[in-house]
Amino acid sequence: MNEFDLIARHFRPLAGVAGLDLLDDAAVLAPPVGRELVISADAMVAGVHCLADDPAELVARKLLRVNLSDLAAMGATPLGYLLTLALPRPLDEAWLAGFARGLALDQAAFGIALLGGDTVATPGPLTLSLTILGHVAPGCAWRRSGGQAGDELWVTGTIGDAALGLLALQGKLVDPNGVLAGRYHLPQPRLGLPLDGVVHAAMDLSDGLVQDCGHLAAASGLAAVIHAADVPLSPAAQACRRLETCLTGGDDYELLVAAAPGDGTILQRCGLTRIGRLEVGAGVSVLDAAGMRMTLPGGWDHFG
Repeated sequence: MNEFDLIARHFRPLAGVAGLDLLDDAAVLAPPVGRELVISADAMVAGVHCLADDPAELVARKLLRVNLSDLAAMGATPLGYLLTLALPRPLDEAWLAGFARGLALDQAAFGIALLGGDTVATPGPLTLSLTILGHVAPGCAWRRSGGQAGDELWVTGTIGDAALGLLALQGKLVDPNGVLAGRYHLPQPRLGLPLDGVVHAAMDLSDGLVQDCGHLAAASGLAAVIHAADVPLSPAAQACRRLETCLTGGDDYELLVAAAPGDGTILQRCGLTRIGRLEVGAGVSVLDAAGMRMTLPGGWDHFG
């Protein structure tokens, strides 16, 4: 199967109108009138971001969802995506079919379509890159840099499940119901939260809660304080008794939000949990239930 057969068989069915049936050199996309484009890109490399035996369908869905999480962190609505595949030889037809099937499932779930991209062969590991496009009202994109001293820090969902799920898939802890592994394989992008005008600063949690709190605080020129006992953990994570892993492990793809104390009711109604605050200073302090500062390792760093 040559490159053009591959595209026609597996990816042309995923193309939206703007993708021009993947027959041209580029897509032609008209963003909604009066909206600004929001664009992000993420890559996944076999052996780094996914396990060698991860099902192709789940790899595809995770790739799309981690990019959708970037849009969620900006308060944006998804529009479409570009996909680049660097595929090892020989081509695995069954793997490609499963990968395309996974994309189709989440395209339907999130209302987006493929716009185009590229496919190449590589002697190295499988490498995938996806560029996501979305839109927001002018000037309304959420930023990391808008936090204010006294703001409360809130998170969506539960924290640490994905990091524990990776350990479970590596045989390092027990995950009897597969809940933790499921969170590692399939993050839940928190799109569509009705928090415009409430969010002062936001980002998604990909490199560990503590490290990412530090990124948001630094971008806002402030310090962050996290109360470890307030960080929401799922029943499966609580059973593992690995709080340090939950606080520092990556791949959550939940949202971290800074907002004024008076907006707590709105945030709670949207399912968020308060975990700390921003204050004058620099760095991140994590306090245990007794109010004592915890010493924790750093989060994920590709080059650390």
